[in-house]
Amino acid sequence: MAAARSALLKHLRVRVLPDLRPAAIPPVCGLLHLRRGFSEEVRGTFLDKSEVADRVITVVKNFQKVDPAKVTPNAHFSDDLGLDSLDAVEVVMALEEEFGFEIPDSDADKINSINLAIDFISSHPRAK
Repeated sequence: MAAARSALLKHLRVRVLPDLRPAAIPPVCGLLHLRRGFSEEVRGTFLDKSEVADRVITVVKNFQKVDPAKVTPNAHFSDDLGLDSLDAVEVVMALEEEFGFEIPDSDADKINSINLAIDFISSHPRAK
């Protein structure tokens, strides 16, 4: 098996080019071109901020301990909505479920208002 692998690897050539523009890839016969561009994959995949705002407000309004009439884009979790730190963690978990990605604890600790949640989620490439 090792001999077959070695023989195959001697004849197989893979060329990886960092630039994604088709003009940047020179035509070379017999070589497989793989293009690499992680930043290109991420660019343009962020959610619209107004859509994020609507969804965040809906999640917070549906939270059992929140008075829906008090929920505004500028509402602070503890000052305006009366949530304690455990409630804020539960709201962040509900937002993780809504947007389909995990918010790291270091960032989740900083999200203490609806505006901060909207800003964080709308700037995150994994938010769905």
